[in-house]
Amino acid sequence: MITTLSPLVDKIDVLSDYDKALLVDIILKKIYVAYPEIDTIWAHEAKKRWNAYKKGEMEYVSYEKAMEKHRSK
Repeated sequence: MITTLSPLVDKIDVLSDYDKALLVDIILKKIYVAYPEIDTIWAHEAKKRWNAYKKGEMEYVSYEKAMEKHRSK
């Protein structure tokens, strides 16, 4: 790791998971480059999944259950 980042990393360690997620969101917004075609594809996918969920074709998975699955890896 770049030594100039060490103090920043130490400060991140004390943040709550929620605040860490907010920080990630802020960083991503700073470096985000718009790709309209990708945004369109994701919007279509989100709509397709939402409609499948409303029709009962897709099961709801809680945030906690999804995170539990990925934390075990």
